[in-house]
Amino acid sequence: LFVCFFSRLIFGTLYPAYYSYKAVKSKDIKEYVKWMMYWIIFALFTTAETFTDIFLCWFPFYYELKIAFVAWLLSPYTKGSSLLYRKFVHPTLSSKEKEIDDCLVQAKDRSYDALVHFGKRGLNVAATAAVMAASKGQGALSERLRSFSMQDLSTIRGDSSSTVPPSVTVRTSSKQSQPKTSRSASEGTGSSGKC
Repeated sequence: LFVCFFSRLIFGTLYPAYYSYKAVKSKDIKEYVKWMMYWIIFALFTTAETFTDIFLCWFPFYYELKIAFVAWLLSPYTKGSSLLYRKFVHPTLSSKEKEIDDCLVQAKDRSYDALVHFGKRGLNVAATAAVMAASKGQGALSERLRSFSMQDLSTIRGDSSSTVPPSVTVRTSSKQSQPKTSRSASEGTGSSGKC
């Protein structure tokens, strides 16, 4: 399995990539065409391999056959990629080209519409989450400010109004009641002496 992967990487991908580079550099049309045919066949082979690996991996010498197939595609003697392209791929793609182009345009339009739809939906979800977070934060902030403002108002006023907490009113009223009772007692005795 490792040997198959390594062989395919070197001979199926890197070697053709280097010679494709040389074809681009030399601007040789014949080499362009040769390597373009190879890459088309190799792309189809890789796609088919995704499915055949699932169902045929148990087959004896399966991986060795894949290596042999890639070598056959690359060989300048067999010209396997050119043969497969000219006999099968080119006629099939030529006959189905209009349908394939129409399907690609429809898929492109659908993917754009889906992207816009999901983009709008994502923005709506994000905006809703931001508004909810802000409203929860504002509610907590206003409650905290309200509790601070009630305490601040009670200490500034210094009187025992209904906004002052009960513990503060009890302490304030007990301090004020003692001097009033002594005053009222002295006033009461003084007033009773006058009568």
